[in-house]
Amino acid sequence: MIRKPITIGISNGLEARPIALLVQVASQYTSNIYLESEERKVNAKSIMGMMSLGLDAGEKVTVSVDGVDEEEAMKGIEEYMSKNAAEK
Repeated sequence: MIRKPITIGISNGLEARPIALLVQVASQYTSNIYLESEERKVNAKSIMGMMSLGLDAGEKVTVSVDGVDEEEAMKGIEEYMSKNAAEK
């Protein structure tokens, strides 16, 4: 298992479109991927779960990844969340 704090670099935070793209990125991997903010932990492959976090640009979350492709998954999630969504 890998755990890493990541600052959201997406300019509009995690709104509907960036969340849908994040779920697509997470769904490419077989590993279990979770985002934690404060006391809440949600599955990064769940659109409804991700929407419930209501995260803004600049906020920090902890990403935890567990599975056979965890290193690649962490890299993919970190790259997406650290960039501006307009680039995607």
